[in-house]
Amino acid sequence: MTTRILTEAAASISELKANPMKVALSAHGEAIAVLNRNEPAFYCIPADTYEFMIDHMEDLELLAIAEQRKNEASIKVSLNEL
Repeated sequence: MTTRILTEAAASISELKANPMKVALSAHGEAIAVLNRNEPAFYCIPADTYEFMIDHMEDLELLAIAEQRKNEASIKVSLNEL
């Protein structure tokens, strides 16, 4: 069975267990595929990358909500009414 690995760097679970920080730093800020029996078990990514991905996904969700609502009728409200 062929599995696609979506990173330039890969490490085995054994390598990760032996020295997690060495594995994490070896990719120089890029994602690392962690392999179990030569199959990707999970991807290890730097915290900055993870935070960027979460922010981007939230932005995409907000964009989808805005797209759904852009044709809704608007309601005029004055600041005094609030």
